[in-house]
Amino acid sequence: MSLLSMSRKYRQAGCQDDDGKARRRPAAAPTLPNGEGPSGRGLGQPTSEVFRCRDCGRKLDPAALTPASVCDHCGVALHACVQCAAFDPSARHQCRLEIPAPQPSKVKANDCGLFRPKLAAEHGEEPKANRSDPRSAFDDLFR
Repeated sequence: MSLLSMSRKYRQAGCQDDDGKARRRPAAAPTLPNGEGPSGRGLGQPTSEVFRCRDCGRKLDPAALTPASVCDHCGVALHACVQCAAFDPSARHQCRLEIPAPQPSKVKANDCGLFRPKLAAEHGEEPKANRSDPRSAFDDLFR
C-alpha cells in the first residue's frame, strides 16, 4: 500500500482526485431563442389593481370604502385591519405603520385614519379563441 493511499480517508476512485481545487458551478439559466431570460406566468399581460373581500373574494370598489362598509356578499367588515395594506401579523401591533394604540380586534370594523385598502394585481383576461378550432380548444385545456 502506498503512502498516498494510506493518508486518504476514503479510497474510492474520484473522491479526492481534484484535491478540492476544481469546484463544479451550477449551469447557467436557460435563455429563450431571442436572447431574453425566462418568462414567468402572466409576464407581459395587462394587469390591474383590484380590491377583493378577504373572506369571499368578491371584487369591490376601494374608493367607496367607509368605516361602516361591509361586503354585500358575505357581510364582513371591509374597513378592518385584515383588509389593510399595512396589516402584518409579525409586526408590532400587527401593523407595519406606527400606530398610537393597537386595535382591539383585527377583523372588526374600525376608524383607523391610516387604513389603506389592500390592492392585488390581477392579470387581464386573454381573448377567447374560436371554439370551433380544435387546436385552440386543446390549448385551452392547459391554461
